[in-house]
Amino acid sequence: MSFKPIRKAVIPAAGLGTRFLPATKASPKEMLPLVDKPLIQYVVEEAVASGIQQIIIVTGRGKRAIEDHFDVSFELEETLKLRDQKDLLVSLRKISDMADFCYVRQSKPRGLGHAILCAKNLIGDEPFAVLLGDEVLDHTTPALRQMIDIYQEGAVSLIGVKKVLKEEISHYGVIDVASAQEDHLFKIKDLVEKPSIKNAPSDLAIIGRYILTPDIFDFLEKTRPGKHNEIQLTDALRELVKVKPMFGCLIEGNRFDAGDKLGFLKATVEIALKNEELGEPFRKYLKGLSL
Repeated sequence: MSFKPIRKAVIPAAGLGTRFLPATKASPKEMLPLVDKPLIQYVVEEAVASGIQQIIIVTGRGKRAIEDHFDVSFELEETLKLRDQKDLLVSLRKISDMADFCYVRQSKPRGLGHAILCAKNLIGDEPFAVLLGDEVLDHTTPALRQMIDIYQEGAVSLIGVKKVLKEEISHYGVIDVASAQEDHLFKIKDLVEKPSIKNAPSDLAIIGRYILTPDIFDFLEKTRPGKHNEIQLTDALRELVKVKPMFGCLIEGNRFDAGDKLGFLKATVEIALKNEELGEPFRKYLKGLSL
């Protein structure tokens, strides 16, 4: 059986980035440099490597730098031509040529659910992916590609999950499992937002990767705003799972919560060590530290 392919991805990027203030007072959190690329570029590259053709970035006030980064920079390219810096020129052109970029504005930070709802007209009646811009997932098979491969077998909504330690469970949304289809696929009964260790229904934490069918928009439109007048995606998913099957997909690879200061530092170290140019000298430097 053939299903509509996943061609479009939504990356919400309208948040205020308060956890990184004052660094994000005048610069988007998504543009913080992670070794040699801005944070959001890692997420875009994952989407493109997974077969996504159109990237819809939901922005807000003060996020113009994101649009500029993925746009063509004629002046800079001309300067690089004159200086005969061909390698840099090629790398810059790859950024703007990666995908078809579209932008939609979220006028107020009204939650993840509202950000996704802002992209409704650009998505239409197609299934689509959602990637949170501050979560970096590292594996030879991109995280979203892992999910798309499963989607093509059954065309149902999928939520990326990772197993976490009990003491960390209260920091995440968690899935309540109805049944395990395989060791990496779990039918979802419910979703619980940041449960206590005692009340956590599983150790499967929701991470920032989703494949959603367009049904979600009807539920987002009916979802009432909660805390801080925000419309939360989890609330809409809890209603959707009552009428449509939904599965948790166990993602392989390392996950870095780069929206957190400590997580950002961990991601910087791990990714720097894998960098072809910087990896070895950086490793020597770390070994020489008196820790």
